[in-house]
Amino acid sequence: MPSRAHPTDEFEAPLWAQGVHDVAGLDEAGRGAWAGPVVAAAVILRPDALPNGLNDSKQLTPAHRERLYVQLEAVAAGIGIGVVSAEVIDQINILEATRQAMRQALQCLPRQPRFLLLDAVDLPDIAIPQRAIVHGDARSLSIAAASIIAKVYRDRLMTALDAQYPPYGFARHKGYGTAYHRQVLASHGPLPIHRMTFRGVIPQSSFPLLETKG
Repeated sequence: MPSRAHPTDEFEAPLWAQGVHDVAGLDEAGRGAWAGPVVAAAVILRPDALPNGLNDSKQLTPAHRERLYVQLEAVAAGIGIGVVSAEVIDQINILEATRQAMRQALQCLPRQPRFLLLDAVDLPDIAIPQRAIVHGDARSLSIAAASIIAKVYRDRLMTALDAQYPPYGFARHKGYGTAYHRQVLASHGPLPIHRMTFRGVIPQSSFPLLETKG
């Protein structure tokens, strides 16, 4: 079988050639998880300083993602991160929470981008030219960069939560619906950081919510 294609600058290059250098790629991490926040990142790459090995974060090892995260912090023209909690996800649904996280990420950039490239999500209330690209994290360098930033940032948050809630194994599964996560939910019940509207999470009425340690 042919090897999986890597993202390129096919979407950025025409914009850069027109003098539109502040192109922001946006992506999220944790959209399908049962617990923890959804995290979005916005990244403006420099055309003359593109890190080698940028790819969809799901195609990279944790160590490779960490290395690229550090490289991106050093060479990107701008990085913004947005975090929306499980409580808000339950209130407004995961799609709207993802958009909210992306808006936060844009607000955290050091300057306003002139064009947005998004992974299959649009931001209709943002008055910046934009393009939603299906499988954008596997096709666009800017979106791939955002996927790495969002994934590493969220993984670090979930690892920190593992220390607060040791039985739940968040450092192992990062809040996703693994067999272990399902088993611990069945025995211990959900936490305040669980998304109660997600299928697979035990109904809140079955167990008292556990308080954060410390």
